[in-house]
Amino acid sequence: MRKMENGGTDELLLARVTDAARLCAKRTRPCFVGFLDERQAAVALAALRRNHEVQAHLFGGYEGALRVVLGIFPWEISPKKDVFPVVPLTARYRVRDVLTHRDFLGTLMALGIRRECVGDILVGEGSCVFFLLREMVPFVLGQIQKVGGVGIQLLEGLPDGLPQGKGSRELTDTIASPRLDSVVAALCRLSREEAARRITAGLVAVNHLPVTSVSGTVKEGDVLSVRGSGRYQITQIGPPTKKGRLRLKAEQPL
Repeated sequence: MRKMENGGTDELLLARVTDAARLCAKRTRPCFVGFLDERQAAVALAALRRNHEVQAHLFGGYEGALRVVLGIFPWEISPKKDVFPVVPLTARYRVRDVLTHRDFLGTLMALGIRRECVGDILVGEGSCVFFLLREMVPFVLGQIQKVGGVGIQLLEGLPDGLPQGKGSRELTDTIASPRLDSVVAALCRLSREEAARRITAGLVAVNHLPVTSVSGTVKEGDVLSVRGSGRYQITQIGPPTKKGRLRLKAEQPL
């Protein structure tokens, strides 16, 4: 039985998803399963592909969110982002006061808020935006005046926009084939043998699901996560070079 990061199991997650899909189909209205990490979201979507009564969509409050709410909609309702129960809160504080993701998450957890109620936490200079399930917003606004010993002003919405991201870097190389071991070796600057060892040890995920076969094929658009090395979005495979190798390009968040 595979454990999830939040201490539960995939079986518990799938039971919640199944119940939400059943309720959605019965009542003909959207149902939501609150914030999932990338792997959990992939597991949930894979399960719902077999359910032809409903459609599934993900939204975490902004494009590119890592933690997302699963929305399950009847086919007769067009999914819209504004119906998702996701609300951003903005914390303002002095630029000279340095606060971290851990400071904000720790403050929220100390209030007894479950991890599934909290989405991404984006920390900038003098401000932080974090996303909550709508039901938690009044409670949090009434409870938090300090984070990490620093006084903050907490506002609903995005009055200052999102904090500027750290961006990403582009990686380029050539590979003999789009096999998983070949791609992992190129991206992580490893030998094929070491790449294969990490894959078979369960240290590599493709599109947020663990893969242990070294011969799996990687496609453009796939997301590879290699424990200890990072996360990579594959943006290009090919065309072949004059020597018959394939051009590989990927983006890695900084």
